[in-house]
Amino acid sequence: IKWRDAAKGTIVPIAEFRMNIVDKIRAMTAMTTALPHLQKLQLCGLVDSGHKYSDGEDPDEKWARYYANETSHDITIISNFRKLRCLEINGMYLNGRYPFLFNFPLLCNLGIFGGGDIKFDLEILQGLPSLKKLKISGNQRLADNLRGLRVLKDTLEEVEIVYCLKIRGDFMDLADFPRLKVLNLQSTQLTGDIRNIGEDDFLALESLYLPATVHGGINYRTMQRISEVPSFMHAIHLLMQRTPPLVQIGFLKRAFNWRLSEDSPDWYGYDRDSRNPEQPFRLQIIQAGSRLGWSWLGWSWCDRVKLSCEINWLDPKPSRESSDYETYIEELQRIEGREDKDFYRGYYEPPNEEEYRRLCEEFLA
Repeated sequence: IKWRDAAKGTIVPIAEFRMNIVDKIRAMTAMTTALPHLQKLQLCGLVDSGHKYSDGEDPDEKWARYYANETSHDITIISNFRKLRCLEINGMYLNGRYPFLFNFPLLCNLGIFGGGDIKFDLEILQGLPSLKKLKISGNQRLADNLRGLRVLKDTLEEVEIVYCLKIRGDFMDLADFPRLKVLNLQSTQLTGDIRNIGEDDFLALESLYLPATVHGGINYRTMQRISEVPSFMHAIHLLMQRTPPLVQIGFLKRAFNWRLSEDSPDWYGYDRDSRNPEQPFRLQIIQAGSRLGWSWLGWSWCDRVKLSCEINWLDPKPSRESSDYETYIEELQRIEGREDKDFYRGYYEPPNEEEYRRLCEEFLA
């Protein structure tokens, strides 16, 4: 009895308790009495054959019938752990709505992973008033609007919602979250325009990952006009100059694959079977020393070399007296050495179709 009373008053350190076998479910009853201050819980799939977690409210009837003969185990006892700080849920093994999983006043970290049939709306997160980190991955039942997160506007520091193709809304709905440091919305269908980020938006943000459906997101490939690109690049440059920078140059080079849309009125094709080089409809970020710029480019597939237009610089050229000047010159020479700038020399944007055909004829002559 003395041990049990002492355990009740113990704050369990943040050590992971994985619920993945039937014996652990049975042990939960004793734990809620002996160790009510458990802080970290991971709800995994049951490895015991023929066993499952009980269905929640509004379950998918197809899967409910499919697993009807398996032994069900009630998990509502989890709601007794009122001191939980971290909860990870593998949604593959849940079916329906489980409101009690979203009602912990001290919970700081919530992760919901895997597809499955767990159902919830973002507004239910108001039952987690202390939540700082939210990670949701691969949930195709989440058909809510991103605005639902506004119930946690004053607490959220990290939001990662990825591979959730039914969530909708504009990423700018989170722009006024005062504590938000990380925003990762890759592989969703969320919308918006990176150029709409103002100087008073995302003030605490340190890391930003946006999907291809956002204008300026990762692998965004729908630049509609060549003429819009300079202002777009200027907007990106402003984001890179913020403290902390919203866009990092290293990430920018690796992850972004911007190009002109094939639906653009500026687009024209090229003969893939000929030796003609590709049209310069791709975009690249260039860094030489501390100086940033960008250019249009295409490929000469027969020569396996990049054909770049002239560089549009975003920063002024460093002075000869600056400590960065030698590095700038060395890196600029390295850049020019690995790209052919003769083909599109004098062009700071792609030539029109007539000019491009003429250049190709001269190239093959």
